[in-house]
Amino acid sequence: MDFKTKDSKKIIESSEFINKNSNDFIESSNILDKDSIESKNKNNKKLGNIESKNSSNSKEITESNNADSINKKNNCLKGVVSTDSYIVYPLFFKGGDIGKLCVCGSSNDVAMMGGKPRFLNIGFIIEEGFDINTLKKIVESIRKECDKLDLRILSADTKVLPTFSTNVPKDSIESNKDSTQNKNLFINTTCIGTLQKEGLSAKNLSHNDVIIISGNIGSHGARIFLEQNNMQIDSDISSDCAALYPMLKPLFARDLGLHALRDATRGGLSAVLNEWAITSGACIEIDENSVGVDNEVQGMCEMLGLESFELANEGVCVLALKEKSAKKVLEILKSHPLGKNAAIIGRVRKDFVDSIESNLQDSMKKDSIKSSKTRDTKEKPLDRIYFQKVVLFTKYGSKRFLEYPQGELLPRIC
Repeated sequence: MDFKTKDSKKIIESSEFINKNSNDFIESSNILDKDSIESKNKNNKKLGNIESKNSSNSKEITESNNADSINKKNNCLKGVVSTDSYIVYPLFFKGGDIGKLCVCGSSNDVAMMGGKPRFLNIGFIIEEGFDINTLKKIVESIRKECDKLDLRILSADTKVLPTFSTNVPKDSIESNKDSTQNKNLFINTTCIGTLQKEGLSAKNLSHNDVIIISGNIGSHGARIFLEQNNMQIDSDISSDCAALYPMLKPLFARDLGLHALRDATRGGLSAVLNEWAITSGACIEIDENSVGVDNEVQGMCEMLGLESFELANEGVCVLALKEKSAKKVLEILKSHPLGKNAAIIGRVRKDFVDSIESNLQDSMKKDSIKSSKTRDTKEKPLDRIYFQKVVLFTKYGSKRFLEYPQGELLPRIC
C-alpha cells in the first residue's frame, strides 16, 4: 500500500497550491513507502490500528486509540495521519472561512499528536450552482494557510452535486444577499505529518502534572453562533482559527516533560479535560479565575445562558506536563503571538483514598507533621468520588464538577 497514487504526478503538476518543481515533491513523498505502511505481522496487515483491504477479514475496521489520528512508526519512519471533514456555515465568518478552517483543523490534529504537518490530501463536494468566485476565494485561503506551514498538496479531487434542498437558513448571514451563498460546499482533508514528539497521550498524565491553556477560550464557537443565528449584536468577537504547529515547534524540540496535548475544538475545554480525566483515571482541578475568556464572549454566554467552557476553539490547545517544566513552557508559549494569553489553569491529582473516613484519618496524621511544608503533605488526599472527574474552583470560592458537555453541541463549528 502506497500513499502515492498512480496518477499523483498529474495531480501534483496540475495543482496550483505548490510550485512547478513537482518532481522534487513526488520524490519526497516516498518517505511513506510500502514497507513503512505494512505491519510486520503478515497475517494481519494494518495501518496503525486500521486493517488494510488485504486483511483476511477486510470488513472489520478497528478504531485507533486516538479518535482523529493514527500514529504509524517503524525503524525508518515515524508518521502521523489525520482525516477530517468540514461542513461549517456560513462559509465565511469573522476571523476565517471554511478554507482556512480545513487546513488549520487538519494540521492541528497532526500537531496534537506531536507531528509536523507535511502533506495534505483534499476533496471538495460542491453543490451545483455554487458561485465560482466564492470558490476561488476559498481556494486562495487554503493556499495561504498551506504556505504558512510549508504544507504541500499531495492529491485533490472535486465532485459536483445536483442542486438539493439545504438546511442552511436563507437568512443566516444578513450581509450576504447572494443566493449562491446558500449553496453547499463540503471539504474533506487528510493531513500527513512526520512525528517530532513521541509519547503524547492522556494515559501519561501523572500526579501533580500542570495543566496549561494556550489562549483565551470560546471565541470560535461564539462567533459561529452569532453568524448562524443572525443575531443583531454589534460585536467584535472573532474566530481564533489558526495553525498551532509553529507555536508548538519549540516544545517538540526539547525535553520539557510534555505528557499530553489536545486542541479544544468541539465540546471546548470541558470536553478535553473530562476525556483526559477518564482516560488517565485522575482528578483534574481547574481554577476558573485562571481561564481566560474575552469580555465579549463572556457577556454573550451570560446573556444566552451558554457555558464558555463548552464553546469550541480552533486556535487554542491544552497541555499537560511535569510541574518543574511549567514555567519554561509558559515562557515559550507566550513568546509566540498565538500564546500571548497562555496560562496555568490547573493540575492533575491521583492521590485517592477509598472512603471519607480514610480521608479524614489521613488528614489528621498529616496535620500532626509540623516539619513538612510541601503541598503534598499539607492537603488532604481525594475521596473516590473525585475519580475521573474535573473539579472547577469557581470565582466565588466554591467548587463544582465541570461536567462533560451534554446533549446537542451547538453550533456546528467545523
